[in-house]
Amino acid sequence: MCGIAGAAWSQNGQPLDHQVVQQMTAVLSHRGPDDDGIHIAGNHQRSESSGAALGFRRLSIIDLAGGHQPLSNEDESIWIVFNGEIYNYRELRSDLKTKGHQFRTESDTETIVHLYEDYGADCVLHLRGMFAFAIWDGNQQRLLLARDRLGQKPLVYHEQQDRLLFASELKAILQVPGVKREINPRALDQYLAYQYVPHPDSILKGFRKLPPAHRAIYTNGTLQVERYWNPPYCLEELPATEQQQIAVENQRLDWTTERWRQELRETLTESVRLRMRSDVPLGAFLSGGIDSTIIAGLMQQLSEQPIHTFSIGFPVKKFDETSYARQAAERIGSQHHESIVQPSALEILPTLIWHYDEPFSDSSAIPTMCLSKMTRDFVTVALSGDGADELFSGYDRYHAVQLSGQFDRLPAPIRNMFGWSLWQKLPASIEQKSLRRRIKRFLAALSQSPERRYLRWIGIFDEESRRKLYTDEFAEQLGDFDACQFLLDAYADCGSRDFVTQTSCVDVKTYLPCDILKKVDIASMAYSLECRSPFLDHRVAELAAQMPIELKRRGKWGKRILVETFSDILPHAIQTRSKMGFGVPIDHWFRGELKPLLYETLLDDSTVSRGYFRKEAIEELIEQHVSRQWDHSYRLWSLLCFEEWHRMFLDPAEPPSSPPN
Repeated sequence: MCGIAGAAWSQNGQPLDHQVVQQMTAVLSHRGPDDDGIHIAGNHQRSESSGAALGFRRLSIIDLAGGHQPLSNEDESIWIVFNGEIYNYRELRSDLKTKGHQFRTESDTETIVHLYEDYGADCVLHLRGMFAFAIWDGNQQRLLLARDRLGQKPLVYHEQQDRLLFASELKAILQVPGVKREINPRALDQYLAYQYVPHPDSILKGFRKLPPAHRAIYTNGTLQVERYWNPPYCLEELPATEQQQIAVENQRLDWTTERWRQELRETLTESVRLRMRSDVPLGAFLSGGIDSTIIAGLMQQLSEQPIHTFSIGFPVKKFDETSYARQAAERIGSQHHESIVQPSALEILPTLIWHYDEPFSDSSAIPTMCLSKMTRDFVTVALSGDGADELFSGYDRYHAVQLSGQFDRLPAPIRNMFGWSLWQKLPASIEQKSLRRRIKRFLAALSQSPERRYLRWIGIFDEESRRKLYTDEFAEQLGDFDACQFLLDAYADCGSRDFVTQTSCVDVKTYLPCDILKKVDIASMAYSLECRSPFLDHRVAELAAQMPIELKRRGKWGKRILVETFSDILPHAIQTRSKMGFGVPIDHWFRGELKPLLYETLLDDSTVSRGYFRKEAIEELIEQHVSRQWDHSYRLWSLLCFEEWHRMFLDPAEPPSSPPN
């Protein structure tokens, strides 16, 4: 796992010199503490000459001695910097050798270079793994950027006049002299809706994220971005790329349940086997849930020695899963490590803000960072169960989607009665996830379209709450912008399957890369830990996408095919347990240790004077939460993370180049 940064410029563009590239990569040292490298292509001292600068930080996983980057082909006309892992590199390498390519290293990176020589930008279609890379083609005078299919590895870019800057993390681009730091109002509106800034936008104007399954080509000062893969949810409208044409020819609509289970077992086992390729110690996260237990169990079946598994627990019972993790470890026979932690938001918040480098308010980032730190003390690579909930319909909210679909078939007058505002005046527990609270949220959204209803259920601030929060001046900047459009576009891209399948497809394209995978990548890389996710192998994802919903959901229970296929691995208590989120008690924090911070930060004169939010609206949120009238913990956490980010990245004259002490 690594960090990459650099630039490409056209003949009239400003070259990037060695010192600036070094500053960019230094900020990414946590992603790659083992090695670094820089290559400048073209005459960087002549403004009339096009060229590129490639910078690299390395975390050594494969070919410890020979995997230095930037790396080139035989005649040094093509150079690459690469972040990620290509799990089928050995198979690709063997094929490339038969075609006459010569290898100087044992690294997976060199495989991509030679694939590019043969296939150009279509080299991405042959890769099975997680990746973000930049290839400079000196012959064509062009830069190719690419990101993996599901979005496990990040890539940010900033287009200037005749120059393109790129990096694994936004903070690296901010090290380039003259780069402006200015809030993107629409991105802030999206952040408060989703708790993250969705691709392709960034919190700063002029900065973009390359979306998952996309590649971009920069040549002659022009950037072209295109999608190269789509998960095959829409069976009748698959793009005719080479790999997806195979999926069309082998549609699995007539498979028996037993055939689905067999294919799932074989495909996921192969995915785990490939992800166990490593020249350094590796283990697995083990929460005691279905997903992580399956992955750890398959690892153990493929290993001759007990694997290492890792979990953390919390003193608050409703956030603690260690008893289930112990049962899972005993069942599969792993060497289990666990730690009981009580993370302090006051201590971890500045570190979290720096590493995520744009507003990100999924509070489960805190325990994820704690787990990553503990795991890194023992291994360099950890496998996880990420992606199973989205691919196999595991979230509880999919049951609400299913139920609401039945309400949608009722006559309009009855539907309107269920969405009646009077229901919202009935008493309910202030607990965020209490049954009465969920029922009220469910009823309140029934009058909306299914797509907007879903955003209301999963969002932080709904549209009405956001408009109430904003000052008139800031609302005017937004105009008629609709933050829901990101979700609506994803629905439009997910075909005509049943609405639960469409919604899980939407989560695969939005929530998974923008929230879950960003959370895990940044948290693990903060401690130089590589995290691999077998469920996110694109062949597993393609299999899951074509799977009928009846195999995934049964009543209120999701992931049924996972439980039935891997029942030999899963203890009975884990097969039947309710899903538990990986959370922290921020609702209690805001009535306890973080209560003073709320008042001191969110109601501070400097905060109010920024002109984004109305002071009285924030006061109301705080007072309602502190007095236990309502649980606004997620909303307050979002506002707190944004303000702390603003103070760290925008207020100083220079952006931070290292995490706070």
